[in-house]
Amino acid sequence: MDLELPADLVAYLVELDEFIEREIKPLEEQDDNVRFFDHRREDARTDWDRGGLPSREWEELLGEARRRADAAGHYRYPFPPEFGGRGGSNLDMAVIREHLATRGLGLHCDLQNEHAIVGNNVGLLLMLAYGSDEQKDEWVEHLATGTRHFAFGITEPEHGSDATWMETTAQPDGSDWIINGGKTWNTGIHTAVADLIFARTSGQAGDGDGITAFLVPVDSEGFRVEEYLWTFNMPTDHARISLRDVRVPDSAILGGEGRGLQVVQHFFNENRIRQAASSLGAAQFCINESVAYAKVRAPFGKPLATNQAIQFPLVELHTQCEMLRALIHKTAWSMDRYGAFSQSDRVSMCNYWSNRMCCEAADRAMQVHGGLGYSRHKPFEHIYRHHRRYRITEGSEEIQMRRVAGYLFGFMSQQAPKGVRSDG
Repeated sequence: MDLELPADLVAYLVELDEFIEREIKPLEEQDDNVRFFDHRREDARTDWDRGGLPSREWEELLGEARRRADAAGHYRYPFPPEFGGRGGSNLDMAVIREHLATRGLGLHCDLQNEHAIVGNNVGLLLMLAYGSDEQKDEWVEHLATGTRHFAFGITEPEHGSDATWMETTAQPDGSDWIINGGKTWNTGIHTAVADLIFARTSGQAGDGDGITAFLVPVDSEGFRVEEYLWTFNMPTDHARISLRDVRVPDSAILGGEGRGLQVVQHFFNENRIRQAASSLGAAQFCINESVAYAKVRAPFGKPLATNQAIQFPLVELHTQCEMLRALIHKTAWSMDRYGAFSQSDRVSMCNYWSNRMCCEAADRAMQVHGGLGYSRHKPFEHIYRHHRRYRITEGSEEIQMRRVAGYLFGFMSQQAPKGVRSDG
């Protein structure tokens, strides 16, 4: 096995860095846009008068960064060439996501809202794989450019990790469907054109089959945003919504009746390995900043770096980063070679461990930096608050460990769910 990264990928990282310095950093610094990244970031990003939603100025800045990245040929990097991309592999995206996060907070990559100059657009991948011709005509170009998106309505207020017990239902009515129920944590619904609502159309609670995905326009009669849930890391775009006799046509179904959960699982592994890589990059950033600070900070007449109490925790974290990086690269490479579902246990290992390690690295960075590290004049509290989320979302770490145990003890098999292509 060749452990060297492909030469073209290494060259692309240089190309990305040059683009960031040429286009993105100047944009970040002009018109006091740096307020979105320095100690004022939470206040500048949050529109407190609109219920804690992201401020329009913040989202406009992100949109301009995406437009510049798209014009330079970066935003669509992982997409198929026929849609303007470069067909980036799972290994490519894992390395890129880590690389961008290792650079720290900035307009090039802001993980609080999944913004990056190299897009990670799961919605587009789903549409390309499972959308009807009509749906593709309506959605693909908008999804590819980031000018239009749909939210995901999977989680319910009373049912978190196990979506198979959802209470939202859809009943046929001629050529239409009538949807009733509620969803929570609908991220990005405030700017979404539609919500991909998962509803039971057949079967019993606990069944994986019988759940259907519907693209529901957010302006549909009976569709209502009930509240935006304030979180550990503000601003918030995470809504609880309700559906009361919402009528949609049969053409709103994405991926076939009764196959909703199987369809969305198609890209779970790809999304999780990329998210794990981002957490790894953020952890490495925290370690790098702590080492640099410990070399120059000299209380009691000597640098902090000479103290083993400072050295050893950072050594352990740095060692974990090196081991995790090797596992992420091997897992992503194997996914490209053998299919996304061939590595489900290792994806879960990467995901839960990187999220936990990132929180530990951010906490350690705060400790090394002392009072300054606890302040918002350093980015560590922001990194901690954001990545603490991923120990719950994207499949909680307990769910990820349960998945690993399922494979380890023989309760699960390394194959695609029924109805999902195994080449993932």
